[in-house]
Amino acid sequence: MGKLIYMDNAATTFVDKRVLDAMIPYLSDKCFNPSSIYDGAQDVHEALDNARETIAKSLNASPREIYFTSCGTESDNWAIKGVAHANADKGKHLITSKIEHHAVLHTMKALEREGFEVTYLDVDSNGFVSLSELEKAIRPDTILVSIMYANNEIGTIEPIKEIGEICRKKGVYFHVDAVQAYAHVPIDVVAENIDMLSVSGHKFNAMKGTGFLYIKKGVKINTFMDGGAQERNKRAGTENVAGIVGMAKASEIAFAEMDKRIKHEIEIRDYMIDRILKEIPYSKLNGDRNKRLPNNLNIGFEFIEGESMLLALNDLGVYASSGSACTSGSLDPSHVLLAIGLPHEKAHGSLRLSISHETTMDDAKFVCDNLPKIVERLRSMSPLYEDFVKNK
Repeated sequence: MGKLIYMDNAATTFVDKRVLDAMIPYLSDKCFNPSSIYDGAQDVHEALDNARETIAKSLNASPREIYFTSCGTESDNWAIKGVAHANADKGKHLITSKIEHHAVLHTMKALEREGFEVTYLDVDSNGFVSLSELEKAIRPDTILVSIMYANNEIGTIEPIKEIGEICRKKGVYFHVDAVQAYAHVPIDVVAENIDMLSVSGHKFNAMKGTGFLYIKKGVKINTFMDGGAQERNKRAGTENVAGIVGMAKASEIAFAEMDKRIKHEIEIRDYMIDRILKEIPYSKLNGDRNKRLPNNLNIGFEFIEGESMLLALNDLGVYASSGSACTSGSLDPSHVLLAIGLPHEKAHGSLRLSISHETTMDDAKFVCDNLPKIVERLRSMSPLYEDFVKNK
């Protein structure tokens, strides 16, 4: 195996060297507990305050609206369960979509077991939620709508501002899972009418085990963990100072370099989409062609299994995926691909390539040069493809 070509950034990203450098002092000579009162600890507490300000600024939020968590999954759980339990006296109806990450879908299922009712909205063939269907679904007892900013598998960016406007008009809280979108595209929680927003640090070159939840001032939400007074008595537990400082540094870097990164990623992404669709018959882009994350391409190939492609790419030193990393052990087809209307056999043959600002055009050309050979070889072993060619 030669050079490693990493195209699974939607699963996780490498920690930026500048992020690691920012973290190291808080793992060594500044390892104090920020809740202690001596000078060194107060310096560490100040570092947390600075990190909160950096992240708040990136969203047009107030620092007091940022709460540090361990990951996006925790943030999703807190937002959804916290609002549901705190507002159950008003109603027990929630709304989400069928293509959400399982951190949202499984949280909704858990609430259903407690007696809450959940409406799961359909999406169209590109993965978009219908605004009219959403508005119709809101009832007097609806307390929360949770829709992801951008889908982690097919990259489609939802009409968040318009959804937020509907929720604001109806007096319903609006939660956004922005794990895939934050630090990759601009987000303004005020302009987009967002009440809560979940983020995970390892999706934008910070370390695993870090995340945050934006909670708009005035949102009625329960405390997530009881214990100490950390996170303004909302989320107890000694803070992961090094991870938080690193996450803030990663945020600072991402937003400072965002325009350049987006331009580069779109150039690579579109080059790969155009070549793959042109050179490989019976291939189809999943998700919207334009309203998608800059670094995401998800393409379905008929008559082959996605896992076989992944193994063949792995042998060439290319790391990719066939869907969400959180369900990679499942033999079931992606719930996202089924929701956009793909039959089971086509949903099994999809490949997700998620690039980064470090992906080069040479990397893209290498994959595009080799993928047609892989697909051709795998189809040559497929009886379904053989029958298709004969019948054609």
